[in-house]
Formats: sequence, C-alpha cells, structure tokens
Amino acid sequence: MSQTLNTATLLVVPLAPLVGSALAGIFGTQFGGNWIGRKVTHTLTIAGVLLAFVLSVMTLQSVVQDGARMNETLYTWMVVGGLKMEIGFMVDGLTAMMMVVVTFVSLMVHIYTIGYMKEDEGYNRFFAYISLFTFSMLMLVMSNNMLQLFFGWEAVGLVS
Repeated sequence: MSQTLNTATLLVVPLAPLVGSALAGIFGTQFGGNWIGRKVTHTLTIAGVLLAFVLSVMTLQSVVQDGARMNETLYTWMVVGGLKMEIGFMVDGLTAMMMVVVTFVSLMVHIYTIGYMKEDEGYNRFFAYISLFTFSMLMLVMSNNMLQLFFGWEAVGLVS
C-alpha cells in the first residue's frame, strides 16, 4: 500500500534554503548594511541547507521503505482559459534521491566555501546566492509541471 508524504515537510525542503538566502541577502550584503557578520551569514545558510538535507533523507527513507509517493498541486496562481499555472510537487523514488543528492552536495559546498571565500569581499553575497541556487535546484527537481520546471531551470541558470 502506497502512502502519501507530508506536504508541510516537503514544503520546508526548498523553503529552508530560500529563507537562509533571503536573510543572508537582506541582512548580510552591502545593500542591507551588512548588519550580520560572516559567521552568522554562513550559519544561517548552512542551517537551511542542513535542514533541507535531513528532511530529504527522511523523505527518501519513507519512499524506499513505505512506498510513499506524492503528486499534488500546492497553489494555482493563474488560470487563463483552460490553462492552469500551478505550483506543485511530485515526489517519487527518483525525485527523493535527487533531493538528497542536491542537498548533500550543496551542504558540502557551503561548508567548503567558508574557508575558500574567507578573504573575499563578496562573502555574504556568495552565501546568499549559493543558497538561492539550492532552492532553485530543489524547485526544478520537485516540480510536477513543465512551467515550474522551466522556472526552476531558468532560476538555476540565473543564479549560477
């Protein structure tokens, strides 16, 4: 018997890196007046990606062990005639594995970057961008429709 996954948990996976990115971008860059230091910036973004990784591993475990699946529309943002523009997630075995891969690699890059970028002036901005890249990749991987997949793909290209 196939179970469904918790929508709220799956929503946290891409939103955690997005929140870390927004906080680092708003409060950690020159535009925001650099109110938080480098340590707080990388801690916020790493915490967001770490949370996404842990939830992705739990999702993969649920998919593998319990056969859990999900294909839901979370939000319909526009209807033009018969065309519905929606935001939704589809999670199956491949998606769950890719969520783990994306969040794990991103987590390792975040940790490595602490030392690699330590002397760079754009330290906080870089962490904001790389966390936004993680959000974009997760939206691309988890999308259940072509429009969302396209926006995720374009966001990955834009941020990189």
